[in-house]
Amino acid sequence: MNAKINLTTAIFFLSAFLFSGILHAAESGTVLKVDDIRAGPFRDAKSVATLAVGDTVKVIKQDNGWLQVSSAKGKGWVRLLSIRRGDARKGGADAKGVLALTSGRAGTGKVVATTGIRGLTAEELKQAQFNEEEVKLAESYASNKAAAVKFAAQGKLVARPVDYLGAAK
Repeated sequence: MNAKINLTTAIFFLSAFLFSGILHAAESGTVLKVDDIRAGPFRDAKSVATLAVGDTVKVIKQDNGWLQVSSAKGKGWVRLLSIRRGDARKGGADAKGVLALTSGRAGTGKVVATTGIRGLTAEELKQAQFNEEEVKLAESYASNKAAAVKFAAQGKLVARPVDYLGAAK
């Protein structure tokens, strides 16, 4: 039970930070992969311009998995994982750097970040506050197998078998 509460607490804190939009003002960044600047922080928002690998941007703020940026090509929203914050590395981004960012690994083979906390600074993590009522609210959303089966039936969802992939080699 204690482990469940600790996991739930951790998930809540990470979610709260992601939804807070906290970010340092006027931070620079470099484009890691070709991506569109969008009018809003949504995958289906209108494309304003297209950024190329190596383009520099000014990061204005963060909203969940999106960064609001300003560049020579336009101003708008780009996916968080398309931008490397800070000064550009000599020679630009490489595939290994993108893999490290998307996998949460820093080249040592040890996980150094998780999806839930990418984009947060050490200072933002230090400012975290425990809120027991929010944890209870998050726990109230838990479901069980019977409720999930009933929900799926109401939505006319059909179970589809998926082959087990096995352990990575």
